[in-house]
Amino acid sequence: MINIRSFFDVNYQTPLWFKEKNTQVKISRRALLKSAAGASAIAALPVKSWSPAPAEELRQALKTDPWLTLNAVLEHLLPASDSGPGARDIQALDYLYNVVTRQPTEQDEIAFIFKGVGWLNDFSNSQSGKAFVTLEQADKEKLLRAISNSRAGENWLNTLLNYIFEAMLSPPVYGGNPDGVGWKWLEHKPGFPLPKKGKRYYELPGQKGIAVKVVAAKGSKKA
Repeated sequence: MINIRSFFDVNYQTPLWFKEKNTQVKISRRALLKSAAGASAIAALPVKSWSPAPAEELRQALKTDPWLTLNAVLEHLLPASDSGPGARDIQALDYLYNVVTRQPTEQDEIAFIFKGVGWLNDFSNSQSGKAFVTLEQADKEKLLRAISNSRAGENWLNTLLNYIFEAMLSPPVYGGNPDGVGWKWLEHKPGFPLPKKGKRYYELPGQKGIAVKVVAAKGSKKA
């Protein structure tokens, strides 16, 4: 994927990590739907283990790309409405930031997420002369629908949607779903004891939070 320059590059091929991960997601979702009454929905998701990033660290990161654009995309994919919480309400960006900086996530996946930010802004500038975050909602929708017609764009958006799904269902101690807002919306009651501070996976003896080197997205600029 090193030589891929845009979502519409004909040389792009769906990477193995994406195929494997989406197979796991499909299995997890089937398990979720088949889970017995009272069983926890999150039990069907892959196990996660990391230390949530400090709020100030995330606040500073949000001032620049790639996080500035990623936040705008997440909030567009799941806007707040009268029918349910939005990406901001479930802290989807907080969850994704933890995945990238704390969890031992595939480096190729992280690179793909960040390169997608550069590709999106390049496309936005070519179409409107503006960065994605500065566009009106209708123009953002138009651009995201356009990239979704490419294989790379569809894969990129699906990757972000999967993390929105995880943020909504994960226990709050992992960065998303504050106060169980996602569970409350889905009328879900966890069926097993949730970890408390001091008992989370990364706080157990012999476990450490994992920091991952972050590669800046193409064309990253300070807000």
